[in-house]
Amino acid sequence: MNEVLTPTKSLLIEKFKYSEFKRKNLDGQRYYVNAEGDPVPSVTSILSKTKDMTALNAWKKRVGKAEAQRIVTESANLGTIMHKHLECYIEGVERPSGTNQVYVQAKILSDTVIEDGLKNVDEVWGIETGLVFPGLYGGTADLICVHEGEPAIGDFKTARKYKKKEWIDDYFMQASAYALAHNEVYGTNIQKGVIFMVTHDNQYQQFVVEGNEFKSFTDKWLDKVETYYKMNK
Repeated sequence: MNEVLTPTKSLLIEKFKYSEFKRKNLDGQRYYVNAEGDPVPSVTSILSKTKDMTALNAWKKRVGKAEAQRIVTESANLGTIMHKHLECYIEGVERPSGTNQVYVQAKILSDTVIEDGLKNVDEVWGIETGLVFPGLYGGTADLICVHEGEPAIGDFKTARKYKKKEWIDDYFMQASAYALAHNEVYGTNIQKGVIFMVTHDNQYQQFVVEGNEFKSFTDKWLDKVETYYKMNK
């Protein structure tokens, strides 16, 4: 793989003036708080609270609590550093440096996402952007962009092994949630989600949902929101 250089200038286009939100943890859940101090639950909290945990709990039992925690922590650290690489690349600033295994691996994986995924991104409107659907939920979108000519919500993911599309409904619902919030607040019509995924052994995968398929995930997301609020009455 060729060396990927940091851009000489930011790839961001200031198309919208994005609001800033504070993140706050309450009762084990993450909330987003606006300037008026109104909290709404995070997208990830809603998905977590309404998710069928049977398969995850079975995996934890199979590998053992300590090993499960080690895997989760290792994956989270790698994902965080890879995200930072991609954020810095898009902003046109120096990318993270480090010589330990996680930093070296994150550099390799982010290079793959840049070369195989971001090449199809025409414009970048926002990275790590806080979005809130007023009164309902909030979250942070990895990427708000124009992908192959269409406005889209992008999400950067790492995975321990190759994924099948039918395994990652939560990722598509997350993209739908951010699109709904962006459309509501900024008057856009985003109807596309792109998952830029790379495995720990550096295999690139890309999943795109749009059109009727995107609408179906939007409907699934709204069902999750309704379920969450019924559970928390």
